[in-house]
Amino acid sequence: MIQRQYTSFEDIDRDLKVLKLQRQIEEEKVKLAIQNTKKELYPTNILGGLAPLLQKIAISLIAKKLLKKLD
Repeated sequence: MIQRQYTSFEDIDRDLKVLKLQRQIEEEKVKLAIQNTKKELYPTNILGGLAPLLQKIAISLIAKKLLKKLD
């Protein structure tokens, strides 16, 4: 952080208010990131992402069994 020389208490107060708001914004970003991570790691979301893969595997296994029976 660049060090400034302040000429009045108003300048100091203004910078402190800006820093406080920046900190609050960063805290809210962290809270949102935690919420999003919790949602993504929820078991139904994880399984939902695996569903297309499981469907492809199941279809290929069924197709193999059907082809074996036809031969």
